[in-house]
Amino acid sequence: MAELPKARFSIGQVVRHKMFGYRGLIFDVDPFFSNAPEWYETMAQTRPPKDIPWYHVMVDGADHVTYVAERNLIESDDTDDPIDHPLVPEIFQAGNRGAYHLRARAN
Repeated sequence: MAELPKARFSIGQVVRHKMFGYRGLIFDVDPFFSNAPEWYETMAQTRPPKDIPWYHVMVDGADHVTYVAERNLIESDDTDDPIDHPLVPEIFQAGNRGAYHLRARAN
């Protein structure tokens, strides 16, 4: 059995998109591309590899989320401003120095 690729970023981490420049908050990680082939053909313009981690990201200052290949993200530590997205309070609680922690789920 092949070993899954190790994700460079983690859930709750603030990142920046290399090409588009937006900040975002990771809320889920896939060990490899797990979306529809049609989405990849239409949306993944730079054709990043499918066998690396992909991230579900809340876009700061917007209402939408994105699906981004690891190679298109960098760490974002240029500001401690909170992420402004409507899903943040549903999924995360803010911690110290811009850290985000998953909220405990009730059964």
